[in-house]
Amino acid sequence: MAATAIDMMLQSNGFQSKKKEDPENKDNLWSSILAEVQNSSSNKLPSNKNILVLGDNESGKTTLIAKLQGVEDPKKGSGLEFAYIDVRDDYRDDQTRLSVWVLDGDPGHANLLRFALNAERFPHTLVMLVAAMTTPWAILDQLQSWAALLGDHIDKLPLDNDTWQRCRQFNVKKWQDYTEPGDELDPGSPLRRTSRNLDDDTMDNLPLPEGVLTTNLGLDVVVVITKTDYMSTLEKEHDYKDEHFDFIQQWIRRFCLQYGAGLFYTSAKEDKNCDLLYKYLTHRIYSLPFRTPALVVEKDAVLIPAGWDNMKKISILHENLQSMKPDDYYRDVIAQPSTNRKCVAREVEVQAEEEQAFLAKQQAALLGIKDPTRSPTTRNQVASPNKKLDPKGTGSAQSGEGVLANFFNSLLHKKTGSPGSPGTVGTSPIKIDNASVDKATMCNDAAVELDRLTRTKKISPPNLNSSSEC
Repeated sequence: MAATAIDMMLQSNGFQSKKKEDPENKDNLWSSILAEVQNSSSNKLPSNKNILVLGDNESGKTTLIAKLQGVEDPKKGSGLEFAYIDVRDDYRDDQTRLSVWVLDGDPGHANLLRFALNAERFPHTLVMLVAAMTTPWAILDQLQSWAALLGDHIDKLPLDNDTWQRCRQFNVKKWQDYTEPGDELDPGSPLRRTSRNLDDDTMDNLPLPEGVLTTNLGLDVVVVITKTDYMSTLEKEHDYKDEHFDFIQQWIRRFCLQYGAGLFYTSAKEDKNCDLLYKYLTHRIYSLPFRTPALVVEKDAVLIPAGWDNMKKISILHENLQSMKPDDYYRDVIAQPSTNRKCVAREVEVQAEEEQAFLAKQQAALLGIKDPTRSPTTRNQVASPNKKLDPKGTGSAQSGEGVLANFFNSLLHKKTGSPGSPGTVGTSPIKIDNASVDKATMCNDAAVELDRLTRTKKISPPNLNSSSEC
């Protein structure tokens, strides 16, 4: 007689099937069912997962994390920032908080890494390496320097060898287990057929593709290039072409292969790939679904999951390189513009010239003297602000220059005193007397004479030595 479903369940839980059930056996059955439910609670989202964000200052780390949090007004901290992202699993109706550590862009704060990434948190941490498209010439250097700094920190952690090897092997397995979205549901997929016919040990022994995980840190890594909306500015102001962006992309993708990293081009300003990055992070950390395929068509919205890329796919970009070669030195092709090397020039403080010296120069200019210090005679007439010019004048300039001489003599002999006195610049006398009337008349005469001189086609310079001969 075929075994009943209850008999099968009892057998699976270590109980012998009996044709006649008694109350004790029934209680044991329900106890085993409750135990299974309790064990299934371990499938809930863990609360000990972390993201460590590394990148230079002004690379957009804080803004990116705020975007993933759904925060409109991010607050930038210093040293080592801490935040969290709410994660929800709609399939299991569960939620948790994902801890986020953002290290300051100054490498001098590297000692703070011990608080964010220690031996206990190591198996539960994902690393984001961030660089900005606003400084494309520095992207590769920044990624390499932060990866090297991270590697130095990991080397100093007191990790036991079993944990270290297990994390490294898990990185390899996750790369090898990648399948295109949809292939996991298609039993006819060549990749699925291959995976189905191989056990785990065989998969682990398969060689990795060329250039993949040559530097295995034992951590899941995601490279994020921020501010990709700046690409249009690079095209307009720095004459960047598509081949420049292809050259940048192929170098970044080669770096990602080295560390087994996924790659995202994002723009928080234009909201490009930010939602997909959030879904990808929850997929890598909590194994939540991620069904978006690799995106490489739009140059400012590249998305490459870890495990999809290889050198053959990267070589497709090489076909677009006309004025450069794929292996050219990065900084030689993507050079920093000279304008960015210049320091901002400080504004030169302009010293105001003393009033009397300024008026003396103007007086000399009206008399046709280019340099009032050129001849002793002229220097004696002009250099001293208290020496009067002959108001009558001589030669052909007797009438015109005489009026102007009186005008400038009145300015040169203006009285100085306490602020608010008639002699102070910018004030006017309260009481109008004969002197002020004479001054007004003199100013009017000077204005008329200046107008006449302007209309005259050519003014012959006065003979300055004629006065000494009379």
